[in-house]
Amino acid sequence: MKNANAEAKTLLDLETGSESTILKIVGKGAIRQRLLDMGVTRGTPFKVERYAPLGDPVEIFIKGYFLAIRKEEAANILIDADTERKD
Repeated sequence: MKNANAEAKTLLDLETGSESTILKIVGKGAIRQRLLDMGVTRGTPFKVERYAPLGDPVEIFIKGYFLAIRKEEAANILIDADTERKD
C-alpha cells in the first residue's frame, strides 16, 4: 500500500511567485505547534514570495502578512497540487 504523503508536494516544491493552499501539516511537537500558532493551517491559501540566496529561509505571504520559515519547517507543509498556480 502506498503512503499518500510520499507523493504529496511540499511548500519547498513551489517556485517564487507560486500560490497554493495548505493541505496538511506533518510532523510533531514544537515545530508543528509553532506553524499552527502562526496561522499555517489546513485550507489556508498562501503565496511564495522569495527564497533566500542559499534557499533557506523561504518567505511566504499568508493571512495578510509575510512569514519566513526554515526549509526543514517548509518540508512539513504539504500543499494541494490541484490549487497550485503561478503568477
